[in-house]
Amino acid sequence: MSLLLFLFYWIAIPVLVISAFAWLWRRMDSFAVRGLIAVACMAALSGLLWLAVGEKWLADRQVREMCAKDGGIKVYETVRLPPERFDQFGQLRIPSRQDAKLGDEYFYESSTRHLRSRNPEMWQSHYKVYRHFDNKLLGESISYARRGGDMPGPWHESSFGCPSNADITDLKKQIFIKEN
Repeated sequence: MSLLLFLFYWIAIPVLVISAFAWLWRRMDSFAVRGLIAVACMAALSGLLWLAVGEKWLADRQVREMCAKDGGIKVYETVRLPPERFDQFGQLRIPSRQDAKLGDEYFYESSTRHLRSRNPEMWQSHYKVYRHFDNKLLGESISYARRGGDMPGPWHESSFGCPSNADITDLKKQIFIKEN
C-alpha cells in the first residue's frame, strides 16, 4: 500500500497537474490567461508540497516552542552516593514507583501525555525522581516529540524531539553524583 501511495503522491498527481497545465497552455492564446494558468499550476504544486511536509514543519515548530517554554531538567536536590552504588556504565539503577520495594531508597515516575494522536503524532514525556522515605521530589524532566507527518513512501517516518538531554538517564546523572 505504501508503494501505491508513494507513486500516487510523487508521480501521478504532479504528472496530472503538469499535463493539465500543458494542455491548457496550448489551447490559450492570451498572455494574461497563460499567466493565470502558470500561477494556478504553481499554486497546485505548492499546495501538494504543503500537504506533504507543511504539517510536519508546523508540528516541529510547536515542539520547539513547548521545549523553550518548559522543556528540560530541573534538579531540586542532588544526592552524593558511593561509587559502588553505580554499575559499570556509571548508572544508578532505580525502580519505577510500581516496581519499588520497601527497601528501595529512590524511585521514579514517568508519564506520557499525547498532544496529538493523528499524523503527525506529538507527545510530552515527563519523568520525576523521588526519595522513598519522605516522597520528596528530587528532580524532573520534560521533553516533547513529534513522529510522522511525512509523505507516504517506502521509507520510515521521521521524528523530532527536544531537548535532546532530558530523558530519565540524563535526569539521574544530574541528581545522583558519584563521591570520590
